[in-house]
Amino acid sequence: MTTHQLFAREAQSDVLVVIPAFNEEANVPHVIAEVRREGYDALVVDDGSTDRTGERAELAGATVLRLPVNLGVGGALRCAFRFAVSHGYRTVVQCDADGQHDPSQISRLLDTMVECNADLVIGSRFTSGHPHDVGVGRRIAMGRLARTASRETGTRITDATSGFRAIGGPLLGSFAANYPTEYLSDTVEALARAGRGGHRVAEVAVHMRPRFSGVSSAGTVSSMWYVVRVMAALRVQSYRPRGRRVVEHTYWESDTA
Repeated sequence: MTTHQLFAREAQSDVLVVIPAFNEEANVPHVIAEVRREGYDALVVDDGSTDRTGERAELAGATVLRLPVNLGVGGALRCAFRFAVSHGYRTVVQCDADGQHDPSQISRLLDTMVECNADLVIGSRFTSGHPHDVGVGRRIAMGRLARTASRETGTRITDATSGFRAIGGPLLGSFAANYPTEYLSDTVEALARAGRGGHRVAEVAVHMRPRFSGVSSAGTVSSMWYVVRVMAALRVQSYRPRGRRVVEHTYWESDTA
């Protein structure tokens, strides 16, 4: 094994790929197989599934956290961030359980994190030259949220609702301590907290695929309602004290000591 290969393997061992999953028994084994093929550890958070998602994830070789009830993506991710910090991982990559996120693109997120000295990198569906097929209503909603995220982070964001992300540095400890868990708050609200905490956010083009099987629950009405809810939540957050980062950094140090 060459020195470069050894360094690459050590770097991969610091990365945990987190896969929140709810009733994805048909898709999650394929996602795990792809993640492991790329050389990364996989953690599946079984978010109160009523099917065999957790069992099939374990058989596929992932570590599985089983939640007794469905907490939503935000709650599942907070559990995953805390697991990552307590087990010594330096970077978490979020990856959907439905197969839309291609694990071969994880290296693009990690390379961008190093090149931009960023604590959070978003994989964008809309800058790759292969626009992701979404309806007009959802695209309008995504555009509005992208402009809000750009303002909050101080960088141009085109895909604020992408769940394909890499999180590292002090932000990982911050998210472990206080990640937003309200319904769908894991997207724009998480970016706003990162930006307001002084963390650098970057974006890189990635290619995304159709989900392996099943149907997405996001529609035009739910997308528009999401925009309204996020705007209200961000307005409330803007009035909160901004001393939160010190508390979160304390969590990071205590859990890795």
